[in-house]
Amino acid sequence: MIANSIRAQYGGPPQTSFMYSKPYTKRIDNLRIPLGYQPPKFQQFDGKGNPKKHIAHFVETCENAGSRGDQLVRQFVRRLKGNAFEWHVVSMMELTNTKQRKGEPVIDYINRWRALSLDCKDKLTELSAVEMCTQGIH
Repeated sequence: MIANSIRAQYGGPPQTSFMYSKPYTKRIDNLRIPLGYQPPKFQQFDGKGNPKKHIAHFVETCENAGSRGDQLVRQFVRRLKGNAFEWHVVSMMELTNTKQRKGEPVIDYINRWRALSLDCKDKLTELSAVEMCTQGIH
């Protein structure tokens, strides 16, 4: 009932589709890591502390180990954990797959979905967000 009234207010489903995309290009995704390459080791970033210092330390450490720009991009995701990792990986696919849990009040689901959508790297129009959110209501 709530989903239908929201759909009616916003004019029904848009004719767009969303696909998951990595935070870097296909060229970088297809990059071959040199044989015998060992990524440098250091503490992962968990969202606490200064992110600029972490990135500077990451770049310096990787450059000293012989990494180049494209390799840095692929390795960066592996250097995040906790809230920092969750922030980085929110995708359209995750938003699309987010559904109302059994017994979860609609308002709680909408608030949970909205909080997740705010951390998505791809921005949605209001109409697209409403449609995507309402598709998860049962």
